[in-house]
Amino acid sequence: VSQMSPGVDGPPLPAREAVQKKTFTKWVNSHLARVTCRISDLYMDLRDGRVLIKLLEVLSGELLPKPTKGRMRIHCLENVDKALQFLKEQRVHLENMGSHDIVDGNHRLVLGLIWTIILRFQIQDIIVETQEGRETRSARDALLLWCQMKTQGRYPHVNVTNFTSSWKDGLAFNALIHRHRPELVDFQNLTKSNARHNLEHAFSVAERHLGSDASRSHWADVFTENPDEKSIITYVVAFYHYFSKMKVWRWREGAWAR
Repeated sequence: VSQMSPGVDGPPLPAREAVQKKTFTKWVNSHLARVTCRISDLYMDLRDGRVLIKLLEVLSGELLPKPTKGRMRIHCLENVDKALQFLKEQRVHLENMGSHDIVDGNHRLVLGLIWTIILRFQIQDIIVETQEGRETRSARDALLLWCQMKTQGRYPHVNVTNFTSSWKDGLAFNALIHRHRPELVDFQNLTKSNARHNLEHAFSVAERHLGSDASRSHWADVFTENPDEKSIITYVVAFYHYFSKMKVWRWREGAWAR
């Protein structure tokens, strides 16, 4: 799995961790909803390993070993170890991370684990179709290229060159939505100078209509001088998967109509 280093220009570490915790909690819950389960505290609720096993089953479509019963530390360690072992079998590199780190609620390593899972199950397999044909790049570059292909030359003031400053005025989020669901965004009435309105609008539309991980209350995390790269990638990849599925649905509807 390709690794992405934290943005050098990102927010200070404690602030960045708080933003990532909020974003990743929302992301985890959006997938756990399929098995009617949810977490409220990312650091506390993964400690017994049971939720982690459920999350990986939902994302992979595979059955993991059954969780060990019991609430003692040794049971928690066993369960987390089952989850980490599954990730290793998926060729996921878990550098300097053991089951005790997750059971102890180590903030940095819990965030690192969820980010690694997002990379493996949401971003790694992104394939972008260019005019030259299907092309596979690094996870980050493929997602960036997809954003550029959808917005470049079509939307004034939208120039996606990164996953930080290119998104803070909210126009790029709205452009992606408009490109796929034009009825949801009146793009010509958005202005670059009204970033707060643009972000509130995009996140509200995403939550109401796209089933996105981006909650309408999370716009404030992007409405900052230095948005967190990993959080923006998490939001954008949710758009990518939703619109990719939408393309398949429309193709099937067309095929059935024929």
